[in-house]
Amino acid sequence: MTRKVLLLVTVGQPATSLLKDFEEPLSTHLGVQAVAGKTALSRPDYAFNKSRSQYHCNAILRRLVTLQEPSHAMVLGITDVDLFVPDTAFVFGEADRESRSAVVSDARLRAGAGPELVRRRAQVEALHQVGHLLGLSFCEDTRCLMSLAQTPQDVDRKQLALCNPCRNELNKLQR
Repeated sequence: MTRKVLLLVTVGQPATSLLKDFEEPLSTHLGVQAVAGKTALSRPDYAFNKSRSQYHCNAILRRLVTLQEPSHAMVLGITDVDLFVPDTAFVFGEADRESRSAVVSDARLRAGAGPELVRRRAQVEALHQVGHLLGLSFCEDTRCLMSLAQTPQDVDRKQLALCNPCRNELNKLQR
């Protein structure tokens, strides 16, 4: 079976080292080959909502889709801006299976954390969003990569791996 290729793209000014930090966990835990994009997107001012002082995920996802090439099964944007979707105070990230695009922000993941913890949190949330792109749903096991995180502490509880039921589901989806 050929590995799906995920294009990684920076949006704004996140630590560029994060792209490299995602490659091994994506391969090990989700069987995805990650490649850093040659194009970096500038701060997504087009997605800024003045009344919320946050950036709308869907606008960023629409921009990311334009960067996909036939050799890429999916695209993941990594940003440093605070994200939202309607009816939520904020999100760490968002995935759209139909467009095969996702975005993750480290803005709220930096709260009270040093560089190593921010890196781990970003890895967990990036893998979570890519899990959605691969067809996985939310998991009730709070230690599973696919559980819903609403605080940085929720992210900290997650393992950098799928629980057995989610791993089995991923194996079925990849057949």
